[in-house]
Amino acid sequence: MQKINKVLIAGASIIMALLIVTGFTARYYVGANALVDADASNLRVAGRSALLMDHDTGTVVFEQNADERHPIASMVKIMTLNLVFDEMRNGNLTADCDVQISQHAASMGGSQAFMDAGSSYKVGELIKSIVVASANDACVALAEHISGDAQLFVDKMNERAKALGMENTNFANCTGLPSPNGYSTARDVAKMTQEMIRHPEFFEYSTIWMFDFAHPSGRTTELANTNKLVRFYEGCDGGKTGFTNESKYCLSATAKRGNTRLISVVIGAETSKIRNAENSKLFNYGFANYETKRLVEQGAIVEGEFAVKNGKTKTVQVMPEKDFFHFAKRNQKSEFTFENIVDSLKAPLEKGQIVGTMRIMNGGTEIGTINLITTDAILKAGYLDILNDIISQWN
Repeated sequence: MQKINKVLIAGASIIMALLIVTGFTARYYVGANALVDADASNLRVAGRSALLMDHDTGTVVFEQNADERHPIASMVKIMTLNLVFDEMRNGNLTADCDVQISQHAASMGGSQAFMDAGSSYKVGELIKSIVVASANDACVALAEHISGDAQLFVDKMNERAKALGMENTNFANCTGLPSPNGYSTARDVAKMTQEMIRHPEFFEYSTIWMFDFAHPSGRTTELANTNKLVRFYEGCDGGKTGFTNESKYCLSATAKRGNTRLISVVIGAETSKIRNAENSKLFNYGFANYETKRLVEQGAIVEGEFAVKNGKTKTVQVMPEKDFFHFAKRNQKSEFTFENIVDSLKAPLEKGQIVGTMRIMNGGTEIGTINLITTDAILKAGYLDILNDIISQWN
């Protein structure tokens, strides 16, 4: 094994001292999936339950009755969207696919886009109507298109909930319309929101304020965003509202400032104004007291060159495969150690091949590892290369 020297860096000077900025496309995050903040003990939310957590690590920094089961109204659609985005990620669905609207889908009450039964609409338009305006008819239409039957789709929603560790959730339908068998918790809503916003497609629609939903017949329906925080709270770029008489006013929202992305959930507020104010209060607390720091940058070349046995080129450089972020309280004193361990290398090597690891430690405790990959391909030396090496050693 080949080792680069350990580098001990304190506080915010870590990044510039260790790595050269080269840009990034992927991220790796670390943090404790636990309640970490005793300072929030005096914080209270005017609702049945609430939770605030870091999106990237799942670290919970505030909770209030977070495991109590309640109806969550249209926040159910967060899981509906997760399954739709999963289908798109798996190549089974595209935004341009046509969806036939059944009489059952068109008959949904509550929030809707007022679609025409028997007509076809594009998947992308249906998703937009759900994300922006919480359209029940679009949810049922997509559920029927994906699973053939809306209840079979609901079965998939419950399977997905179990896979995400949502221990106190049961979905009775894909819309959130009132049902005695439908319930969830603030913690579980945060988990499925965390999953939803890992799909980049969500953000293509989530900040749209108003749009005209076009019907094949030529008429249009004006739809407006039910999540007012996307317009009135700095950094909020998505979420899902909900309201029924049973659930009261609910909202799971996400906001990002700098490298820090938070998820705030409030269930059971008495009015929409209170719901929005309480989510804003949680965001304010989170951004004021916590931050996400980038400790390692993807693609930044690590200091030093490493010997390659039997290679046309005798050495190779390496770089981190991903970014590494750390979520913690602001002004928290930390000492991070970075230890880079590279395997004994032998040609041929491919560009981007994993050849070692970078260990990241905080105060002597390992908080994560990142793969180290080669910056270039190294071809295996041929007979003439070996002969030239021998001759060069005689000179």
